[in-house]
Amino acid sequence: MFFSYLCLLMKNKSLVYLLCGSNLGNRFEQLDIASALLSEKAGEVCASSSYYETAAWGIEDQPLFLNQAHGIHTDLSPIDLLVCLKGIEKEMGRIANGRWQERNIDIDIICYDRCIINSKELVIPHKMIAERRFTLEPLCEIAPKLIEPRSGKSIQELLKDCKDPLRVKILELS
Repeated sequence: MFFSYLCLLMKNKSLVYLLCGSNLGNRFEQLDIASALLSEKAGEVCASSSYYETAAWGIEDQPLFLNQAHGIHTDLSPIDLLVCLKGIEKEMGRIANGRWQERNIDIDIICYDRCIINSKELVIPHKMIAERRFTLEPLCEIAPKLIEPRSGKSIQELLKDCKDPLRVKILELS
């Protein structure tokens, strides 16, 4: 596998930001299960955002999504983390039904340390990070000063510049 940028990993664990989303079944439960499985299989969850609700992006004629961002410390390589996340999705019953379709769980790697990876299997940072308010808002809650390495801008700056018109609503749990 060829990486466009050599990602040097220290002996310490890497800091990774993920976005989990669900728009089928009990969305809160799906996100809570995903968070528990992340802790068990991928690494220590060190930060979690509130829950955010938004209309579906891409194919809009489907149920509302619930999203949550997580920061994790992991010793998995980027490709091993991807395999782990796909395993969690499969364990949770995700069925591959096409891009931007309804799903009970979706887990995306948004940023992995300051790595830039462009391969057939994996693109980090997520290639659409700057275009998706539903990603930026929860991520800004837990890591506003995080620098997206391609643009050199902070998550806060990317959110300020984001042109995505979809409303993202924070949900308060009582």
